[in-house]
Order: sequence, then C-alpha cells, then structure tokens
Amino acid sequence: MLLSILYIYYQIGTTDYEVLLTFLFSKSEQKFLWFSFFGSFATKVPMVPAHLWLPEAHVEAPTAGSVILAGILLKLGTYGFLRFSLPLFPEASFYFAPIVYLLSIVGIVYTSFTAIRQTDFKRIIAYTSIAHMNLVMVGLFSFNTIGLEGAILQSLSHGFVASALFLIIGIVYERHHTRMVKYYGGLVHTMPLYTFIFLFFTMSNIGLPGTGSFVGEFLILAGSFKTNTTATFISATGMIVGGCYSL
Repeated sequence: MLLSILYIYYQIGTTDYEVLLTFLFSKSEQKFLWFSFFGSFATKVPMVPAHLWLPEAHVEAPTAGSVILAGILLKLGTYGFLRFSLPLFPEASFYFAPIVYLLSIVGIVYTSFTAIRQTDFKRIIAYTSIAHMNLVMVGLFSFNTIGLEGAILQSLSHGFVASALFLIIGIVYERHHTRMVKYYGGLVHTMPLYTFIFLFFTMSNIGLPGTGSFVGEFLILAGSFKTNTTATFISATGMIVGGCYSL
C-alpha cells in the first residue's frame, strides 16, 4: 500500500485527497493500485485466506487488547475500502467486485461453520467477527446506498457487540482462568444478571430484530440483493449458522 501511495505521489505530485479525487487514473493503473490497496485492507478486515492471524491474536491478547482489536482495528479495513478504494478507483472496484464477493461469501460460510466446532470462547467470537466483517464487505461492494449504509451500521454495531462479548468473557476468565466452554455450564445459577447481559449481547451478535446488527445485516442483504442475488442468498446462510454457534 505504501509503495502504491508513493507511486500516486510520483504520478500526480501530491497526496492531497481532494486533488486525487479529481484525477482520472488509467484502467491499468486503477487495477494495479486497487489490487495493492486490496492486499492491505483485506488482511485487516480480515478476508479469507488472510484471516488466520485474527483468532490467534484474540486468544493471545489480554481482554483490553481484544476489545481494541474488535472494536476499532478491524474497522480500518472496511474504512479503507469505503474511503479510498471505491472513490479513487471506481472502475477497478466494479471490475474486481466478483472476486470480493467470492472471497466474502467463502469467508462468511467457512468461518461460521468453523466457529461451531471451537471450544475456546475467544476463538468463537473471533471467528464470528470474521464472518460479520465479510458480510460488511458484501454490503460495501453492492454499489448502492442501501448496502453502503448497512455496511457502515453493521461495522458500528459489530464494534459495540464484539467488544462487549470480549469484556464479558474477560470477567469470567479473570475469576476462573479458563475460556473452555464446557466449564461454564450452570453459570446462570451463580451469576444471573451477568448471564442476562451475556444473552442480550449474544442475541445482538445473531442479529435479533431490535438490535443494531439486525438493521445493518438487513440493509446489507437488501442492498446486495439488487446487485448479486446468488451472493446474497449464500451470505444469508451465515445468519442461520450464526444462530447455531451463538446458542
């Protein structure tokens, strides 16, 4: 990405964003620059196959690190696409949209199913994060207002919900020093209020109507349905599997 920015500076003589928006890159330049930006943003989202760092990072990080990672840092990837890739390289964005859709739906389905068989609380939430952020990518590349608004809302909602879930896991980890799901059966009898809050955020993670995630996911699917019905249909299965791993 840095090399691409240097190339842009060499070509135009400035990195002023407003000036760059008025400059028309050639088709080959757009494709080259879009792909190099894509490499860095896709790793940050993260998209398959550059997603493997996220579960490991969450498992190794302390609670505060996981909250910052889920709440702020993952949004840099989708922000980069929204702020730089789509406005600066519109033709290349259209050209590469099928690749983005393919990687996103593979990411949604694959990570959702992977989340089901995890035994570590943090790994479960990490894989759900990947699925949700890939759904945001489907919304961004729907190229209509509904999908883009849904993507922004889903990003914001995910920031709150995932951060809250990591905080909730952090509370029991501090007390019992384990994150294995099997050891926390019957928690409702000893911590009823905690369990109620946990259930609320779990339902938000699924996308229960009345929560921000529902609004974001619904708008993403409504927007992408206009662009690519097949991708929307496969993406929607992620919400069904989401109910499985969350419950």
